[in-house]
Amino acid sequence: MRVKTFLTGIVVGATAAYIWNEWQHQRFISSEQALQKAKEAFQQTGDITGSWIQTTVETIGKNGLRYNVYRGGITRPTGAYECLIDAKTGTIIEARKL
Repeated sequence: MRVKTFLTGIVVGATAAYIWNEWQHQRFISSEQALQKAKEAFQQTGDITGSWIQTTVETIGKNGLRYNVYRGGITRPTGAYECLIDAKTGTIIEARKL
């Protein structure tokens, strides 16, 4: 009986971990959606010649708050910009010229 209980616990734990992991990933927009929103914002003030984005979400601290962000960049004829894009909303949290 103990082996059965043990195996049931393993199966339940693994299932819960899988569901939790899937739920966590569904909370964020995709990196492609985040890049598209950043490009739309940058296009309002000029031409874009290139862009890039990291596909992994990273957690940063800014002004005493924690954000889950994608790190990306926009290239213009006048220079390149690196930006941090909120992984939940697609809002640009920070942009700086390189």
